[in-house]
Amino acid sequence: MTATALDAPVGVDLRAPVARANPVAKLAVASLVAFALLLTVDPVTAGAALGLELLALPWCGVGPRGLLRRGWVLLAGAVPAGVATALLGVDAGAVLVGAGPVTVTEGSLQAGVAISLRVLAIGLPGVVLLATTDPTDLADALAQRLRLPHRFVLSALAAMRLFGVLAEEWQALTAARRARGLGDGGPVGRVRDALARVFALLVLALRRATVLATTMESRGFGAVTHRTWARPSRFGPVDAVVVAGGITIAVAATAAGVAAGTWELLLG
Repeated sequence: MTATALDAPVGVDLRAPVARANPVAKLAVASLVAFALLLTVDPVTAGAALGLELLALPWCGVGPRGLLRRGWVLLAGAVPAGVATALLGVDAGAVLVGAGPVTVTEGSLQAGVAISLRVLAIGLPGVVLLATTDPTDLADALAQRLRLPHRFVLSALAAMRLFGVLAEEWQALTAARRARGLGDGGPVGRVRDALARVFALLVLALRRATVLATTMESRGFGAVTHRTWARPSRFGPVDAVVVAGGITIAVAATAAGVAAGTWELLLG
């Protein structure tokens, strides 16, 4: 059954136009924006794309709370990448900060800002896709609209469904080891405890995967070359508008970079 507003994650409105769009349309938007930003590394193009994406968030159904809840990983990756580029990137222009062999120049700072904005702009459509899309709907769309092999799609769907189970098992392992007084031996003890939990989780995951594979095989998954689908995945006018919006973001961001004179083809 398709997720309803009552089933929506925290900070997500599944009644929003983009949230109700076909998963393939949302995947197309993410791919278009990523392709446009992978062609160049400049702050204007990436900043324009990120700004347009933020302006479109009200139609995506992801509010500030939902964005922070799911997008903190982007910040955790974008900020260090930008700082590292600013400190270790190729020096160009005037020196802004100098501390021995480490310097920050106008060129390296611009490159750092561009990298951070680029990571955020590429990752934000993915955050919206994952936050507003039910895994089963995504699997239906990939198999019916993109004609991907059903064995691959169903395997990926099973893996996505198990992410939440792995998180619960990790919490259970942590509570069990903490109840036994393990992992309290300082930094070294905590590292050993973390490695022990990772190994235990790996063993549990392999056992669960074996049981799941046997169960799916007994139910006939992969036994036929052609299968039917319980729920049709349709692509309508709203989905076409969503894809057009992705094209607009990609073209407008590229045009802004070209107009500012910062756009430069990486392969050139």
